[in-house]
Amino acid sequence: MACRGACCCSSAGRLNADNARFLLLAVLIVLYMLCGAAVFSAIELPTEREAKERWEERLENFTRRHNLSRAELQHFLREYEEANVAGIRVDDIRPRWDFTGAFYFVGTVVSTIGFGMTTPATVGGKIFLIFYGLIGCAGTILFFNLFLERLITVIAYVMKSCHERQLRRKGVLPHNGRRGSGSSEVDSLAGWKPSVYYVMLILCVASLIISCCASAMYTPIEGWSYFDSLYFCFVAFSTIGFGDLVSSQNVRYESQGLYRFGNFVFILMGVCCIYSLFNVISIVIKQSINWILKKLACKCCHRCQRRLFRSRRNVVMPGNVRSRRNISIETDGVNESDTDGRRLSGEMISMKDFLASNKVSLAIMQKQLSETANGYPRQMSSNLKQNGFSGGVGALAIMNNRLAETSVDR
Repeated sequence: MACRGACCCSSAGRLNADNARFLLLAVLIVLYMLCGAAVFSAIELPTEREAKERWEERLENFTRRHNLSRAELQHFLREYEEANVAGIRVDDIRPRWDFTGAFYFVGTVVSTIGFGMTTPATVGGKIFLIFYGLIGCAGTILFFNLFLERLITVIAYVMKSCHERQLRRKGVLPHNGRRGSGSSEVDSLAGWKPSVYYVMLILCVASLIISCCASAMYTPIEGWSYFDSLYFCFVAFSTIGFGDLVSSQNVRYESQGLYRFGNFVFILMGVCCIYSLFNVISIVIKQSINWILKKLACKCCHRCQRRLFRSRRNVVMPGNVRSRRNISIETDGVNESDTDGRRLSGEMISMKDFLASNKVSLAIMQKQLSETANGYPRQMSSNLKQNGFSGGVGALAIMNNRLAETSVDR
């Protein structure tokens, strides 16, 4: 019973710490959005007002010169806006819905870029897009996750090989690669882990190289400035997809087939690298949030901590759960809630304890389903769980587990 109680305390403490981390992240994101809105408003609002004043002046001059009423001219412009949505432009551009144009469109759909220069206008097209995008986006996200897993494997393997080469140069490792049983330095190599900051730096450099090479291609062919090309690369590779600049939209290009193939390759490589970079940055943000919570918890008194976490049985510290035994929900046994004893005594379970118990049971079930799908339970030693790469959900979990697994000497 003592083991079960300690296990439940650890699980409840982890839930409280996750809730505190979630709330802090939500507050930081809202503050980040407010700051961004203030900066963009200060930069772009004067330009918008000037453009509106120039347009009003041109519209007034045009109505006077051609003896048109303002209402008639505005009606004509609204009709052009409707044609613009259907893909009609003043300049001559390639057809939007031939096979190559439709292939470019579905590429922006499944990659979640969504430039917006082409959209379905029929009811049938809109209905088909809902189901097509549902499956296509899910499959592409799975592809990005698998790409991320293999990319992290390669990066971790290369970094470990470089680390072993440095140890051989220093004489710590023998040149034949065999370990000495009595050497503590050699034994410590098995627990070596690649730094998440080095991985982030490598992905930053790779993304920058791809963006610079792509911009060098877009600048002469599309007629954009080099800065506009870099801007397009970030908007496209990050799948933001504003649509103000879109590549491969003219009717004719020099070496048209080669350019469109290069455009496809650059967008694919750029999206994969930026997606991987975003996941690595999310790990750094998570570590920063844990550091902030730890600093806040250290400055608060125990009374303030009890008010913050509302826990009567344990006090939760970020990244550290104070309990008799360090037992997590990843153990093979099914952990029982500490409410079992109170229910046996006749006390009713509260809704908070009920939800917490369900969360623990759901996490255990997800772990068992994952192990069943993989065909074997993943055994991870305690030193891997403490290296900063374990845990997470989705792509973040894939990266964390891959960083932990590939860091072990094979």
